[in-house]
Formats: sequence, structure tokens, C-alpha cells
Amino acid sequence: MGLALLLVTLIVRIWDPLLIEALRLRSFDLFQILHPREAVERPVIIVDIDEESLAAVGQWPWPRTLLATMLENLYQAGTLAVGFDIVFPEPDRMSPHIFGETIGGLDQELLTLLKQLPSNDRVFAEALAKGKSVLGQSGYQRRLGENAGVVKRVPVATVGQDPRHFLVQFPGIIRNTPELEQAAAGLALFTLLPERDGVIRRVPAMTTVGYTIVPALALELLRLSDEKQTGDLQPILIRTDDAGVRNIVVGEIEVPTDRRGRIWINFSSFDERRYLSAKDVLAGSLAPGSLAGKLVIIGSSATGLFDVKVTPLYPAMPGVEVHAQLIETVLEGSYLHRPNYALGAEIILTLGAGIFAIILVPLLGAFYTLVLGAALSATLFGGSWYLYMDSGTLVDVSFPMAASFSVFSLMLFVNYFREEGDRRNIRNAFRQYLSPELVDELVRHPDQLVLGGEIKQMSFLFCDVRGFTMISELYKADPQGLTRLMNRLLTPLSNEIVRYQGTIDKYMGDAIMAFWNAPLEDPRHPLNACNAALAMLKRLDILNEQRRQEAKVFSQPFLPLRLGVGINTGECVVGNLGSDLHFDYSVLGDSVNLASRLEGQSKLYGVSIIVGSRTASAVTRDFALVELDLVRVLGKMEPETIFALVGDSVVAASSEFSSLVGFNNEMLAAYRKRRWMEALEALENCRLFSANFGLESFYETIETRIREFIVAPPPDNWNGVFTSDDK
Repeated sequence: MGLALLLVTLIVRIWDPLLIEALRLRSFDLFQILHPREAVERPVIIVDIDEESLAAVGQWPWPRTLLATMLENLYQAGTLAVGFDIVFPEPDRMSPHIFGETIGGLDQELLTLLKQLPSNDRVFAEALAKGKSVLGQSGYQRRLGENAGVVKRVPVATVGQDPRHFLVQFPGIIRNTPELEQAAAGLALFTLLPERDGVIRRVPAMTTVGYTIVPALALELLRLSDEKQTGDLQPILIRTDDAGVRNIVVGEIEVPTDRRGRIWINFSSFDERRYLSAKDVLAGSLAPGSLAGKLVIIGSSATGLFDVKVTPLYPAMPGVEVHAQLIETVLEGSYLHRPNYALGAEIILTLGAGIFAIILVPLLGAFYTLVLGAALSATLFGGSWYLYMDSGTLVDVSFPMAASFSVFSLMLFVNYFREEGDRRNIRNAFRQYLSPELVDELVRHPDQLVLGGEIKQMSFLFCDVRGFTMISELYKADPQGLTRLMNRLLTPLSNEIVRYQGTIDKYMGDAIMAFWNAPLEDPRHPLNACNAALAMLKRLDILNEQRRQEAKVFSQPFLPLRLGVGINTGECVVGNLGSDLHFDYSVLGDSVNLASRLEGQSKLYGVSIIVGSRTASAVTRDFALVELDLVRVLGKMEPETIFALVGDSVVAASSEFSSLVGFNNEMLAAYRKRRWMEALEALENCRLFSANFGLESFYETIETRIREFIVAPPPDNWNGVFTSDDK
């Protein structure tokens, strides 16, 4: 099985689908992120049509007379050459004669005068002709009639096979108006083609449009800026062999490319000194010679012009900066390249690492194989990193590492599958805190078990023995007797929790923590939690009666056991929580903490079962609930409306309970509106029924609080909330 998987991975690598290519390219991106190119010099300045320029000059497109002014100011500042990361496919609509015809309503004399003025395109063309300028063109996915060709061809020479067979091809091209292209010193494509994952890493140095070879904007700027040449500029030289393009020569610079004539860009970090705002250039604030020896690219970083690219270093880089970084890469000679032997080397590494895992897992076991595999992976990564740092060579080790780990995982899974079965695994994990019925259900449907933690809506129950300290004092001389007593108590209580589909989380001395709706789905979890609580009280009554009879027979003192129960419903994290040394299937969250606090409040309010507002809203039609208070428990800022659970649906349907609820609501309404005497009057009516529902202590507590407020009223901002400091 391991060999079969290894063979499949090798086939996948040769096939090289998008996912594998993306993994390889992202590993190369990681190298650039860890060690971006250091920009020693800044030979390229970007004249940025930024948001500030648009705000100062107006929306794009600008009149080309402004661009002519910009060009002349750049020439005066001493630039070597200026390129446009912009295309001008149509005449300027702001030219005088076009503007006059467009606006309409002008008299013939004014139209004649406007036609006599030079067009904006002529002014711009004259400015282009005054220096070394390169107009950008854009490749297009289909032919565009007359636009499929170019007005002026850039001189290109070749050595070897015809490079058109290897270069990136565009069926059509979006070019500038003929008047502008005739005036420009050079023409070039500024089209950037991302990889299949949408990231710009390589730029075609030369492309073909039809039968014409067109250089990239960066290369044409380098050709025109070669100050060492005299007379006519030399053509761009393309060298090819049987495998494809080897390199491209511009002047005296030999640029290595991949077989399709693309250049890997070695990106550097963002440097605002590369940028010069277009509004500053238009303002004429550039000193003569301030840009001497610099190449200039005019482009835009404005959001509305949509020239933003994804690069290995930045998810949003202006496209014009990609061209600038390509020129810096060429001039500094800090190339990235992927050698022809890279694919073969990566296949050999994959084969070796996979066989390594297949042989060693049975011999050494999983742990030592994993340790050796980690050391091998570190060695592979270190070697790839060394090649990148030393010569910019890109060799991928991510796939060999991923393939060997897949083989390793398969070997472990097969061994585990042979030794352990899913059913035994589940039984061993849950038999200690689930009923046998639930364990069997999990065995039949293991997909309902989610390990590691998930967010669920659940109900939680905490119960604790009241007065346990006094009871334990009776057994100071008989600790085994106390243990037997606790077992007699916890066993029937636990049985009721399990009977109503609950999961027992843990025992904490005399306390129990349980929850519902995990690991199995239970849409009735609030109802089941409340049913379990009422059943627990009934079982406690039976146990107390048994103990009373036993104490009478043996003439022993008798203290009845009493429970305090808190129930809450809400969202939490449930799963295997803990550490590498020990973990429990448990719950975690604010709703769990509130349930624990509600159990503590049962002692303060003198009732057996307190439920939170979410539980109450879910079960209000099925149980007898009495609203107690609006309380802010310890550790929470938001108050919670709490209710006493005093019976099932039969109790809730009784006339006595209906009367009690009516008087209780009147009492709480008067209490919260500070009508103390009305509250006391309603409270006395409540006491007529309180004994039947175990609420005597609650009403004594409320009466004491009301009489204290009569003497010392609460502050003006009091909203009826009682802040409890008890856990």
C-alpha cells in the first residue's frame, strides 16, 4: 500500500495539477517572505497617479496636454527614459475640436477657432518625441481588427530556433493611437500574467502578437536607456535551444529566463522612495537634474483605476511597481531561476523520502521514524534554502516532504487499523460516563462523535449536597461510612441523569456535573435536564426516608440530605479537553459557568432547583416555573433572570400554582418599581401557597430585602438587579 501510494504521488507530480503547482509556488513565496531582496539602489522612479493627484487634478483620464507637461518636466529633471504603464487607444476627448463638437450649442465661428487649435494628442506626441519614451500596449485574448498589429516594430535579433514557438502569445493587442506610437521612441507590452493561483511571480520578457515579437515594458526601457551605445540602439537578442528560450540580451546585460522567456522577479520590500506623486511633477517642483540617470515609469496606485496585483510579498501591489521591481532585479543581477534539472531532482527526492518511510516504519516504529523524518525534512528544507540564498536557485522540497508524510501517515493508519477497531475505541472512551445504550448508539453511528472540540447548544446541570460539612462531622470516626453514604446518594442521582440521556462530566466530592446534547444529538436537552433534576429530588426523598428508618432502628442522629441544583442552557465548547498527559470529554464556556453559579444561588434563595432564562423559555409549557429574581452572579456583568423549578406539567396545570404565579408576578413588578408596600401585600398572598411548592425561604429572603429598602432605599439608578457575591 505504501509503494502504491508513492507511485500515485509520483504520477501526480508529473501531472502537476493546480494544487501541486500552488504548493510549490507558495514554498518559493515563503523564501521571498523570509528573505526579500534588499534594494541597494533605486534606479527606477514611479510617477504615481495616486489618489492625491486625482483629488488635485481631477478624474482620470486627464487631458494629454497635462501628460505632455509631465513629460517635459521629467526630461528637464534628467531622466534616461520614461515609460507608460498606460495605454491611449483613442483620441483625447478633451482636444479642442472634439470638445467643441461634443459639448454642442457653440456657434460656427467658435467651432472654427477650436478646430484651428492643435489637438491634445499632437501636443502629447511632440512631447513624446523630445526624449526617450516608451508607450505601453496591452495584450488581448482575441484579435481586434486593425489593432492586432503594431505601428512600429522594436528591433529583435535571435540566435538559435525561432523563439515564437516558445514565447507567450497574445492573439490581439490594444495599442495607442498611430500618432502617439509614431512619436514614441519605443513600444512595449505592460501586460502582467499571474500564475494559476492569481499571484504575479514571473513576467514575460518577450511576447508574440500575431507574428510580431514585442518586448516587455521593463526590457524596452532598459534598451533605450543604454548610455554606452552610440548611434543606433542595438536590438534585443533572444537566445534559444531545443528546450526553449535560454536568455535574453539587452545591451550588455544577459537576462536568464525560463523556457518560455519569462523572468522570475526577486521582489523587495515596499519603499515609498520609489514613488513620486504625479501632482508634484505637474507642479514643476522637480529640480533640474534631480532624476539624472533614473528610469521613470508612469502608472497608478489609485484604487479606482484597478491596477492592483497580488505578489509573493504583498496581496495588493500596484502593477506599475511590478515593472519597477523587474528592472531592479535585472540591473542588480539578483535573479531567481529554476534550473532544467529541478523536476528530475524533485522526483528523485520524493522517491527517496517515500522509500525511507516505507522501510523504517515497520523497523523502527512510528516515533523514531517521525524523528528521523523530521531531521530529513529539515535537511531538505535547509538545502533548498541554501540554494536560494546562494544563487537564487528555486528547487521545491515541499512536495517530497508532503508525499513522504502521506506515505508515513498511511503506514501508521494501516497499523492502527489492524490493532484497534473503531467500536472498541469508542466503548473504551465513553463507557465510564455514558449509559450502555448511548455507547451502543455511538458504536452504531460513530459519525456523531466529534473529538477535539466543537461549539454546540447544550444544557448543563450542577448539583451539590447542602450542609455536607455537618453531615461529614457525624462520620468523623467512620470515614468508610461517609463513603458508603455518598455512594448511596450519587448512584441513584447518576442513574436518573443517565436515564434522561444525560452525560456525567465529573464527580467533585459531593457534587455532580452533567450535560445534555453531546456527544449524541438530543433536541429535547432542556426538557431532559429538568426531568432529571425533578427525578433526582424524588430519589433523594426515598433515600432520606430509608435513612430516617435506619437511624430510628439504630438510635442514631439523623440529618436529611438536601440538594441544590442549577440548570442552564447555552452555547459552549465540548470535546476532549485537557493536556497531553490527561484529558476529559468535557464542556467549557460561559453558559457552563452560569449553571454552576445558579446551583450556588439555590442556597441563597432557599429553593432546590434554579434554572436560567434560556432553559426556562425552552420548557415553560412543560414545567412549573416561578420567577425568582433578576440577579447578577459572581463573575458576570450581565444580569440573569432566574426561575425556581417546582414541578412538572401536572403541577403547572393546577389552580394553586396559577394563583401563586399571579401573585408572584405582582410582587416582583411592584418590587422592581419601588412600590414596597404593594410588594409586601402581594408577598403575603404568595405565602398562602408557598408551602406547597417549597418557596417559604425564598419569600422570607425577599421580605427581608424589601424591608431593608424601605429603611435605606436603593440608588436612583437601581434597576431591580440583585448582585450576588456568593458562588
